[in-house]
This record gives sequence, C-alpha cells and structure tokens, in this order.
Amino acid sequence: MVDYFGREINYMRISLTDRCNYRCKYCMPEEGVKDLGHENILTLEEIERIVRTAASLGISKFRLTGGEPLVRKGIIELIKHLKVIPGVRELTMTTNGALLGDMAKDLKAVGLDRVNISLDTLNHTRFKSITRGGDLNDVIAGINAAVDAGLKPIKLNVVVMKEFNEDEIMDFVQMTFQHDYEIRFIELMPIGETAGQCEGGYVSNAQIKSRLPGLRPLSVNVDGEEEETAYGVAELYQYPGTRGKIGFISPMSDCFCPSCNKLRLTADGKLKTCLHSNHEVDLKMALNSEDEGELKKTIEAAVLSKEEKHNLCEGAVPIERNMNKIGG
Repeated sequence: MVDYFGREINYMRISLTDRCNYRCKYCMPEEGVKDLGHENILTLEEIERIVRTAASLGISKFRLTGGEPLVRKGIIELIKHLKVIPGVRELTMTTNGALLGDMAKDLKAVGLDRVNISLDTLNHTRFKSITRGGDLNDVIAGINAAVDAGLKPIKLNVVVMKEFNEDEIMDFVQMTFQHDYEIRFIELMPIGETAGQCEGGYVSNAQIKSRLPGLRPLSVNVDGEEEETAYGVAELYQYPGTRGKIGFISPMSDCFCPSCNKLRLTADGKLKTCLHSNHEVDLKMALNSEDEGELKKTIEAAVLSKEEKHNLCEGAVPIERNMNKIGG
C-alpha cells in the first residue's frame, strides 16, 4: 500500500495488551492504570484476522508489543498462527524481557524472528526503582535465553534522560565490545507520563554522539550486507573491532516522517496512522460488519489518511494516550 504522500506502508505494530508486569516511572503512574478489560480488547482470532487482511494488502512486517506482550494469554499459539499467514515476512516483538527466560525457546519454535528488549539501566538498584519493584536479573536471564534461542539480532532499546540514566551511556556502549547486540539510543518523546519530563529530561542523540568519538557509521542493505551509510529510522554506528552496533533513533531532533512506513494497532482495536496523533480508526466496527470486505476497505482508507508528519515536528500538544495504551 502507498499513502497519499507516496510512502510505502508495509509495517504494523500490534499491541496485544495494555497490561504490564512493571510500573515504570516514565510509562505509568505508581498506582498503575485501569486496564481496558478483557471484553474491550481484541481477541486472538480478531488479531489474526486483521493480520491476514493487512498482509493481503502488502503489510509484510509485524511487531507484537504491549503493555508487555508476554503477559497476554495464548501468545505462543497466536504467533504460531500469524507466522504461517501468506505475506507475513517478518514477525518480531518488543518486550521488557522479564518473562523471556522461560519463553524464548518456545517463541522461536513457533516462528518469532527476533526481539527488541527495553532496558534503560544496568544498575540493579536503579532498575528496581525505575520499574517499581522489577529485578534486573530477570531481564539479563531473558536476554541470555533469547540469544540461546536464536532470537537475533538482539536489540536493546535505551531511552536516555538527564538525572535518570545519562551517566550509563558508556556502560551500554561497552556492551557492544563483548556482545553482538545493537544498543539503540532513543530520544525521549512527550507521550503520556513522559510529557512533563521532556523539558528537563530530554537528551538529544547529537549530545550522546558528541561523547562517543571514533564511531564509524554503518548501514544494512536489503541483503544484510554492511555499507558505509545510515539507514531507516535508526542510524547505525560501530566502534572498530567491536561485535555489536550502536543505533540512534531521533524522532525529536531529526524528524524522519518522510520515510515513515508504520501503522499501529492498539489493544482495543484502534488503528493509529501516526504515533503522535490523536486520530484513530476503529477496526472493531469493521470486524463486526456484515460486509466481509469492510475490514480491508477500512485499512486502505486509513492508509490514505496517514498524516504527512507528526505534530511534534511543530511542537504541538502531546497525544492523549499513555504509551502502554498504544504499544511500543
């Protein structure tokens, strides 16, 4: 599918649940959030139907997110069904990693290709504080299990914030000397709980790069061969002789909307054509329509309504939903 601005839309992120086993300070309030309720979220069968329809329209890459996707019951069976849908070329997941230790092998066995793991600190005490009770050892075990299962390349998503984890930048970079991970530094965005933290906590990727002299820019072409330039939304770099890579995703300082190829499906069945827009298309209505072609027509129409650029490019008001209600 091609949107009104000529962009090929071939990627969908699917939030399986708004629930999470952590209460991260930058994601939700301490008391947590009221969950949507089982009756309001998409069933596994509805998710499969949406993926089947989207794949028939040319969406080939799908990422499962949350909340925390691994707390969704039936996820192993869902992945098994999604992976064999014609047109599904890549099926990945973003997770906090805490449950991967027990599930990585089964996830790989039913067809999951790889995982991105959100990890903002390597300090055990700080991790417990940030997540309000989480154990960093669980995530480390999850990373190791993902490596053993072959869910590679392992990508670690790190949101850097002032007076939060800014002092750990070099600790994450050091990991690329020992492991073939991709450490991805992601700029803080004013979404939900982070909206009030951006002014004082924001660290640009340009600031991070200035502390890392000697980085060599890389890229990956369609055949997986490394080249000398950056690609996609993540600019890739590497220190000579290291096993891993360092990526920079800069939605605030370097708006990459002209190349955006994504749709986002929320757990309650709303299709978002832009992360930073309050505009949503209700797929539940299309799923319940007597017209079997309604879902296809609704997705096609949504793509044609996709925004040219996100409102953060012009400093507009942050969106209403918390990130756990959208999907990472």
